[in-house]
Amino acid sequence: MKALILAENDFEDLELFYPYYRLKEEGIEVKVASSQESLKGKRGYLLTPDVKYEDVAPEEFDILVIPGGKSPERVRLNEKAVEITKHFFEKNKPVAIICHGVQVLISAGVVKGRKIACWYGVKDDLIAAGGEFVDGVAVDGNLVSARHPGDLAEWMKKFLELVK
Repeated sequence: MKALILAENDFEDLELFYPYYRLKEEGIEVKVASSQESLKGKRGYLLTPDVKYEDVAPEEFDILVIPGGKSPERVRLNEKAVEITKHFFEKNKPVAIICHGVQVLISAGVVKGRKIACWYGVKDDLIAAGGEFVDGVAVDGNLVSARHPGDLAEWMKKFLELVK
């Protein structure tokens, strides 16, 4: 099984590294995709992405993770990253988002009619795009979403239940 994480600079460090290592613990191969050669999180942690968006073949991946922070504002500006996201919803593959990650889903046009948790500051964007805000961890079909780092344990627990 292979997982893909979409990230840009100023990702929320815990929201990227927690699922990264948690998925690896389950024996899942994890790759980080970005438009950058190197990434720096909001808290200063550094990361070298494995692949550029344009080199991602989404059909080769089973799982998508989109961490929050300021990263999603930048991810959503990359057309290939948005196409990758759409692929996961078209194929009903498991997707985990947290915090501002919903911004990428909004740009991909996949939130209408879904119950989604996200950071409070972007809940109006979610609602305007036709989604329903959930104040907690939400599971809606192939999507598991959460609000903030305080939800990490429950978020990954529910996501791994979905994946298995």
